[in-house]
Amino acid sequence: MGEAILQELDGRLYGPYHNWHGAVASRFFRELRDNGLIFGNRCGQCGKLFLPPRSVCPECFVSIEQWVQLPGTGTLMAYTVVHYSYSNHCQPKQPPYALGIIRLDWADTGLCHLLDEVGFEEIRIGMRLVAVLSQERKGNILDIAYFKPMA
Repeated sequence: MGEAILQELDGRLYGPYHNWHGAVASRFFRELRDNGLIFGNRCGQCGKLFLPPRSVCPECFVSIEQWVQLPGTGTLMAYTVVHYSYSNHCQPKQPPYALGIIRLDWADTGLCHLLDEVGFEEIRIGMRLVAVLSQERKGNILDIAYFKPMA
């Protein structure tokens, strides 16, 4: 019969897929899409406020039931400027662009998102930012178009 031949090919497979977000993330995205509001949730045991929201507290391992509307303002905790392109159809900007970890006021965790309306050389850890909502919201994280410096 002969020896089997192994061939290795570099490549990628692309295909449509559907992602079910679950009850917690779905509520977060619905509020964002329908009302332009950013919600996190607070653990009833330790009091930590999570954004993005979670169904279970990673500290206490209890279900999180309390929802809290957050202001669209926060503080930049970390950032990077992306200078390369990759074939990913979910990134709304072409390089170069800035990504930051923003901790919204009252939240204990950070949200990774785009930074705009600021020069790369002006970006500083600790700067105050405000969310800019998309004109057409579709129920995903890009309903927040980006964060910009507060005036």
